[in-house]
Amino acid sequence: MRERGFSLLELLVAFAIMAMALGLLYRMAGGSARNTTDIVVQQQAIWLAESILASRSNVLAEGWNEDGEFSGYKWQVRSSPFATGVQGPQVIPLHSIQLAVTWTAGSRPGQLVLTTLMPERKLRSGEVIR
Repeated sequence: MRERGFSLLELLVAFAIMAMALGLLYRMAGGSARNTTDIVVQQQAIWLAESILASRSNVLAEGWNEDGEFSGYKWQVRSSPFATGVQGPQVIPLHSIQLAVTWTAGSRPGQLVLTTLMPERKLRSGEVIR
């Protein structure tokens, strides 16, 4: 009775397959960690954008043009009158608001751009802009 084991060539092929599988597994795990970091950074940018938009409920006739930086995020708000085609004394004018948040954190730089509409705030007689 003759015992037979694995040949050297079979062992080399098995180790090569195992090494490729482990390399692929490590790459996938690293990619998942990078993706998770990118998602967290993007979510923080969304929270910042939401809080900036929530800081105002309307826009003055002059518009809203503001820049800022917060915790590694740069943001910029620009507004312009929005034509609705509807006119009248009771019609409230609208402004198109564009908010851009940019960042360099995470595995790659990114940008988030939000666009919305806000009503124009009319000054009452005797009211002063602060």
